Amino acid sequence: MNRRSFLLLGLAYAAATPAFGDEPCCGPITAAGHKLTALLDGMNVESLWLAHELVDWKTGARNRPGTTKSTHCSAFAAAAGFRLGVYMLRPPEHGQLLLASAQTRWFNSGAGQADGWRPVASMQEAQEFANQGKLVVISYANPNPQRPGHIVVVRPSTKSAARFALEGPQVIQAATYNRASSPAATSFKAHRGAWPNKVRVFVHDVP
Repeated sequence: MNRRSFLLLGLAYAAATPAFGDEPCCGPITAAGHKLTALLDGMNVESLWLAHELVDWKTGARNRPGTTKSTHCSAFAAAAGFRLGVYMLRPPEHGQLLLASAQTRWFNSGAGQADGWRPVASMQEAQEFANQGKLVVISYANPNPQRPGHIVVVRPSTKSAARFALEGPQVIQAATYNRASSPAATSFKAHRGAWPNKVRVFVHDVP
């Protein structure tokens, strides 16, 4: 191989090889992961489950006049589970008010574990499981029983290891401002001290 050919081969290799810190953090997105992405995007969270509206928990559509002080993170998470054939605590077993904290406790209870939910050891595993098409939630139970907690659903992502170190998993959520895709590290800002040490992560296989 002459010098010019060697140089061209080296340039091609460099172009195809991610720069240091740009490698995906948590493995590829599988076929099941792409199906999960399509389902979550199809829920139109930025137009439904809007804060302060009275909504149907399954559809996120406004179902009666009036307003509420609440947001709908837990209803959205339950609706995602419903569409995936996965149960989590939801109406009518528990009302929408203060549901996220109740869900967090339920995931870790005997009932939640019997239903197939299990704790996740690390945030990296959380993103890996979502990339494999599993239903993964990150949730926070507010220690004040009169104040709301929060819950988000992890969405598949091939973000770099460097970004992951700063942002954590990529999530979809209903909140004060609904986001189809946002970093988990910014999703709990309304709950001081929750991220990252007081949130909990759970996973359920998708039928």
